Amino acid sequence: MRRIEFFSVLGFILLLVSCGYDSSVEITNDWKSYSGDPVIERKVDSVLNLMTLDEKIGQLNQYSGNFAVTGEVTDTKSGEYLKKGMIGSTFNVFGADHVRMLQEQNLKYSRLKIPMLFAADVIHGLETTFPIPLAEACSWDLQLMEKSARIAAEEATASGVAWNFAPMVDISRDPRWGRIMEGAGEDPFLGSLIARARVRGFQGIDSYKDFSKPNTMMACAKHFVGYGAAQAGRDYHTVDISERTLFETYLPPFKAAVDEGVASFMTAFNELNGVPCTGNKYIFQDILRHQWNFNGMVVTDYTAIQEMVAHGFAKDLKQASKLAIDAGIDMDMISEGFVTYLKELVEEGQVSEKQIDVAVARILEMKFLLGLFDDPYKYCDAEREKEVLMNPQHLQAAREVAQRSIVLLKNENNVLPLRKDIPKRVALIGPFVKERESLNGEWAIKGDRSKSVTLWEGLQEKYADTPVRFNYAKGTSLPLIDGATRHVSLEQGFDKSGFAEALRVAKTSDLILVAMGEHYHWSGEAASRTDITLPGNQRELLKELKKTGKPIVLVLFNGRPLDLSWEAENVDAIVEAWYPGIMAGHAVADVLSGDYNPSARLVVTFPRNVGQIPIFYNMKNTGRPFDENHPADYKSSYIDSPNSPLFPFGFGLSYTSFQYDNATISSQKLTKGGSLIVSVDVTNTGNVDGEEVVQLYIHDKVGSVTRPVKELKGFKKIFLKKGETKTVEFTINEEMLKMYNINMDWVAEPGEFDVWVACNSADESNHLEFELID
Repeated sequence: MRRIEFFSVLGFILLLVSCGYDSSVEITNDWKSYSGDPVIERKVDSVLNLMTLDEKIGQLNQYSGNFAVTGEVTDTKSGEYLKKGMIGSTFNVFGADHVRMLQEQNLKYSRLKIPMLFAADVIHGLETTFPIPLAEACSWDLQLMEKSARIAAEEATASGVAWNFAPMVDISRDPRWGRIMEGAGEDPFLGSLIARARVRGFQGIDSYKDFSKPNTMMACAKHFVGYGAAQAGRDYHTVDISERTLFETYLPPFKAAVDEGVASFMTAFNELNGVPCTGNKYIFQDILRHQWNFNGMVVTDYTAIQEMVAHGFAKDLKQASKLAIDAGIDMDMISEGFVTYLKELVEEGQVSEKQIDVAVARILEMKFLLGLFDDPYKYCDAEREKEVLMNPQHLQAAREVAQRSIVLLKNENNVLPLRKDIPKRVALIGPFVKERESLNGEWAIKGDRSKSVTLWEGLQEKYADTPVRFNYAKGTSLPLIDGATRHVSLEQGFDKSGFAEALRVAKTSDLILVAMGEHYHWSGEAASRTDITLPGNQRELLKELKKTGKPIVLVLFNGRPLDLSWEAENVDAIVEAWYPGIMAGHAVADVLSGDYNPSARLVVTFPRNVGQIPIFYNMKNTGRPFDENHPADYKSSYIDSPNSPLFPFGFGLSYTSFQYDNATISSQKLTKGGSLIVSVDVTNTGNVDGEEVVQLYIHDKVGSVTRPVKELKGFKKIFLKKGETKTVEFTINEEMLKMYNINMDWVAEPGEFDVWVACNSADESNHLEFELID
């Protein structure tokens, strides 16, 4: 069977060669090649010339892999389309043998033997699960993020997946939104660099637009655009932002992905300024295609075409399908709008066949670039799959990434690290001490949650031969999410029957280590919250433990910034572990013991309470800015809370200390086309080696439009031995100072600028000034 199919494909390739290079073959001028390879272009057009309209429309159709699960196709609707050769792509199918089986069936029914493209949401690892992307971003280590994406691609491609629905590059400034866990935080500059790093990792570090190797895959920048700005932090909700905010804040990471050669984009669920993104010509035709010259594929998100009816933008699925194809959408995920209505729309003259040809050409080009026409089973190597999945090197990398993603938020009186050479009785209390299921976080698509290392296991191994002794009490349970209603289950998380045992264990200990957080279903898609304090009665348990008078270390496992206002005031140390992935317990134990000195810094602001949201560091001033040193009644402030956040963007502590001295600037005048150097001496003044993230912030004092109070423009993560000093330099040039002026032109306006070399966005101790002149 396989041999017959293979030679059928070879025969078709020979047919392509015979017609693909014939000068008589018509070459359409309606699509622009992503690769720029004229050989690929001619092959694509050759296939188009052989296809019927039904076959073309079928290539625009994507289904979830719920047909032919174990054998021949079933009588599902998707199975019926497969038998007609009318499925261009399938997602959520894993395993080299399983993908091979489905590809064989596809080729059996496809008249022209056009291979199917297999896709998946490999957000932070396949089976080797890394920390959630928000946590990874806190490492401020671009090479590390590229490495984890590369490992994810290695495992995914070995499992049959050639197209990854990642990275998510949505900027978000609202911790109520559950999908904040999938992105890189609030800053467009840092978010853009991370977008590029992850695209490089997924698509191949040295393979810009080259997918010839079997371990490279298409990346997909999502969700275009503004999804992270949903009103009230409620998933899928309306987005209404100015053109200026769109271009300054939400578009830059997507543009960075284009510049890095990302192969595909995914539409966003939300409407943008009154127009659902999936039918929005402005963002897809004007910006993405024409301004940015993006020539890759665009796929909808799950049922997004169909959802334009619920939005009130289309009267039915037929109209929604026309709106989507007119906007430049190439592939319909799940809605069945294209496969159901495009032929009818062509026959009625509402859609031209050339529009369909353009979309098909983009899809076929990717299949040629991936090498699927040459070998439809390129990603079906079962031997490589066995070698790659969760191998020791990948697990070690997952541990390293998790270590570098953990943020130390508080460490009063140096209660941490918990030294291994000093006898101590430690109470381990809380629902996350032995919790295993949640450690991978959401979107751990094939991560085996039963294999994640718990905090209990990590600490037991770390302190096995030491005088440190642990006693455990759960204390309380995590409230869960009802899978059917997506609402909180009140049966769990509010029972106090475990409090007494927890207090008994605490009173007989020298230190209390409490592990708390959110069940993983509490963040991610459709998991928005109006109350971002610790769920259930976890804070109540902390309050009871506080009464013992023992030092308390709080370790948090969560997918969003939380309101930690009480905790920050009352516990001695706070370790933000996020969801660290499969090696969670080992990585957290590495940090708690001091075997790894924490180096992560926040990429999103932690509010004091939900009433401050949205809160972010690069805000604008008002005409009455609040000055905490000179408070007055009629200033822009709250009457019940400070304006400042609980923990600012860029913040994070270490087990050592760093001192910044001798901040200098090479000139106080910067001419257009020139550059200047800002430098600072950074010294490790503590007793252990450590890493510091040195951050560069700039403020344009006066502009044709108002500018943020600070903007991150550079950073360097440096390692310093105890007592060591390094000079850190940043180059400032005209390009770094550009902004959208009052006419929305991208320019650098002459004028005065503030600059800070800082340890976080709230640090103003190393302030300099310069002027940009014509």
